[in-house]
Amino acid sequence: MKKILAFLMAGAMSVTALAGCSAKNDTSSAASDGATSAAAADANSDWAYIENKGTMTIGITYFEPMNYIGEDGKLTGFETDFATAVCEELGVTPQFQEIEWDSKEIELNAKTIDCIWNGLTITEEREKNMDISLPYMQNEQVMVVKAENADKYKTAEDVKGAKVVAEAGSAGEEVAKGEDFFKEAEYTPADSQAKCLLEVKSGTSDIAIIDYVMTIGTLRSGSDYADLKMVEDQTFSPEVYGIAFRKNSPETMEKINEAIIKLYADGKLSEIAEKYNLKDQIPKINADSAD
Repeated sequence: MKKILAFLMAGAMSVTALAGCSAKNDTSSAASDGATSAAAADANSDWAYIENKGTMTIGITYFEPMNYIGEDGKLTGFETDFATAVCEELGVTPQFQEIEWDSKEIELNAKTIDCIWNGLTITEEREKNMDISLPYMQNEQVMVVKAENADKYKTAEDVKGAKVVAEAGSAGEEVAKGEDFFKEAEYTPADSQAKCLLEVKSGTSDIAIIDYVMTIGTLRSGSDYADLKMVEDQTFSPEVYGIAFRKNSPETMEKINEAIIKLYADGKLSEIAEKYNLKDQIPKINADSAD
């Protein structure tokens, strides 16, 4: 009888030990799965994706003084130099890719590009759909017309029936469609700000609504658009520029903002801006700007 009891007790202890091992293995497995999931999440983060490639694909359109082809046939401009400086800080290579501005968010989410860095106006709607850096440049929308018409379009009544053009998907288009000033004008979209100026130059349109910063680079003496002029004392939609990335990219945003703050603090950003006559458009940038 004692032998039977001893045998039964030994069996019970074995079952208990096996159950304990099973529970321990389950806990270990769960911890391992959690670590694997965290590692996978890190590996799949937007910054890891960019860092692993070693390049940041930057979506742009061509317009002076932001991104344009210089006399040497190479891409140049404020945004070109600024993006190159930031990428140098981050240890990745910038790769500039021309896009259709109206399709910018589609290209971003499809990973055709990694960011939109081309005079992007920060709006509440865009912040809902993309992660956007701290502001690095001030801007507003202005009217550009043939020089002989510079005093012709001063009021909403003057603009009535005028042919107005702006870049599709831009802040200029929002002004053309949303401002009462242009309520009775005839609006037509174009696929770039450069084409807006070409339409005014050719007489196809009367008024182009474009970024003020673009006038700094294009309406200068000796340029192709020297016969065009900005309408004085009529500006719209004060705004700031930011760099847009895919939504939920906190690590990327932190690194980008840190680089911008550093370039501002050491004077590099102002140096680049001064090169393109944009120094007055740079706002004060510090760590509080990123909050």
